[in-house]
Amino acid sequence: MSADRPVPSSAGVSARMSRARRRDTGPEMLIRKEAHRRGLRYRVDKAIPGMPRRRADMTFTGAKVAVFVDGCFWHSCPEHTSIPRANREWWVAKLEVNQRRDRATDAHLEGLGWTVLRFWEHEDSHTAVDVVEKAVRGH
Repeated sequence: MSADRPVPSSAGVSARMSRARRRDTGPEMLIRKEAHRRGLRYRVDKAIPGMPRRRADMTFTGAKVAVFVDGCFWHSCPEHTSIPRANREWWVAKLEVNQRRDRATDAHLEGLGWTVLRFWEHEDSHTAVDVVEKAVRGH
């Protein structure tokens, strides 16, 4: 285990965390399918220019709209956030870094003239796509 990561509290926790998907999550797929059904065409998991190792879940390059579908745990949803009891201090710091990274990504994209849309994994996919469609189509 590297020095910057805590020792897992159990093999089960370690296995569960290693299975967490980075892309193509259920909520992301619902939003993508609904957007496609409405005739919106997009790129998936596209690198963000000028920001190594950062990617948008969906991008509409012509309209310069970037969409992120944030998981409640990893991005500290105000409704559903939870901090594990084991290695609590490490998790608090880790989740704060994730939030700062999200804000820096938003600011960078906005500085390049992009519209940034973020949705929580628990949000209704149809409602989310209503917002995306308005941003992409301009109405």
